[in-house]
Amino acid sequence: MSLFTAQVFPGQALGFLVLGATLHDILTRLKAEPQRFPKLDLVYDQSSPVKEPVIVILPTNGIRLRFDGPEQRLRLVEVLDFTKSQLTYKDKDVLRPGASTQQGVAQAESLSGPTFRHIYNRLLGPTFPGEYIGPEPGDETGMGLYMLSYPGIAFSFPLSNTAWSPRKDFVSLLSSSSSHPAASMAIFRGDSWPDARERLYVQTLDPRDSFTSLTKGKDPVPDEVRLIRIYGEGHLELVRTDGVAPFWIKLGLTSPQELVAVLGPPDAIYRKNDQRMSIHKARPLSRTHLRSDSTEMRLQDDSTDTDQSSAHTATDDSDEDAENGEVAGNISGECFYNYFYHGFDVLLSTPTTPSQCPPSKQALDRPSEPEGIVPSDASSRLVASKVILHGNVPGSYPFNRHRRCRWEIQYLMPKKGQLVVDSETPFKEIEQRLHHEWKSIYRNAEEAKSRQRGMVLNRDWGDSPGSSCELLGGWEDSVGGKRVDPTGMEDVRGLGNTTLFGFPGLVFEVLKNGIVSGLTVF
Repeated sequence: MSLFTAQVFPGQALGFLVLGATLHDILTRLKAEPQRFPKLDLVYDQSSPVKEPVIVILPTNGIRLRFDGPEQRLRLVEVLDFTKSQLTYKDKDVLRPGASTQQGVAQAESLSGPTFRHIYNRLLGPTFPGEYIGPEPGDETGMGLYMLSYPGIAFSFPLSNTAWSPRKDFVSLLSSSSSHPAASMAIFRGDSWPDARERLYVQTLDPRDSFTSLTKGKDPVPDEVRLIRIYGEGHLELVRTDGVAPFWIKLGLTSPQELVAVLGPPDAIYRKNDQRMSIHKARPLSRTHLRSDSTEMRLQDDSTDTDQSSAHTATDDSDEDAENGEVAGNISGECFYNYFYHGFDVLLSTPTTPSQCPPSKQALDRPSEPEGIVPSDASSRLVASKVILHGNVPGSYPFNRHRRCRWEIQYLMPKKGQLVVDSETPFKEIEQRLHHEWKSIYRNAEEAKSRQRGMVLNRDWGDSPGSSCELLGGWEDSVGGKRVDPTGMEDVRGLGNTTLFGFPGLVFEVLKNGIVSGLTVF
């Protein structure tokens, strides 16, 4: 195993582990170096994996990474064992090589972490007094922790409860002959650890702040899509970083050239060839159920289309398309543009009619047309017809195929006491709000229930081209292929089957715990 070597950047990063980077970015990088990072442990709350923090532990490297649940951004980097990595700060070793102390016991201890003298004299210099955290009740060792904070970085020192006194000088306490070396180190965004701790998972993090100083302007960082707002009728607003204008996708009109010009070339191109769900499409209705509203046919057609292409990260077609310069849309037949690092896929096909206007918007003034969209006169021209938004939910079948994409349904206006329906909302609540929104397009409750019943989808069966891998790729590429729950039990197959629920213009893929794993907008 090659040792992990990294520079310490207080408030910014530990090597390539940059604060604000997404869980998908970090895991992809870690998996690319199995000799350096041979083991990854993923810890999350099974009942609330998109709201509670997600933790990645690197036991071989002595490092722990904490991500928030909703955005899945790196919030805290912890070094728990200084001996398992080679860390430097401004080209100075964080952990000095041994042989500088006289007593054998003290020398062994000095090798486990940096001493206060080394941090004070060689690395970071003076700082304000920290805080002492006493031992837990019943702890027979009587050892607490003294947290020494600098801007963006903090060290924890074991300190006996009997030796601690608020009247004593912390420099004398930590530099005495009986003091212990640092047990851990934390890198965070904030002026001090007590300040950062209060807003660790809620403060806004823009990785460009760190990348700019770390890369020194070598390569431009693409603007991230931080949120997608869904307005109905095939209108989607892609909200990007502060100071960057949003980008609008109008299904049935937006061209591949426009996607590439704003979002960049896709990470992969996938040829749509799974047709097993076509039996459910546009089937004729009996005369007693004929309706003049063409949107019902659209619902039947699109709500059962599960060919999401989301895991074909490296196909032959993708490579050939990139080499032949076909990224900009000179393609024959339907295909997906896979944007793994944005968190969504776009289906390109011949123009189709978008979904109908939500009833709550029909009485309101219609929004102005998004700028930069030119209607196409050629019916054979490829345009964006569907967008698949991926949740990257820990434990789900396609976990870590894409980064997490957050979204909001804007036409579901919240009433008093309600919140905006978004990617973290449990599906049970989403379903209730959508039932209320669309109830007017159905004759009665029974018809609405029959149209919106769920369809079970299995993501685990087989690995042949004719299996579910045709839809979402091979299971063997997942992170370790297992999850760890709070009780320590492992489940190789994760959360198992999912269920599809269709509404006009929307298809939800829902996990057993009620979390939305994916959303298709058409």
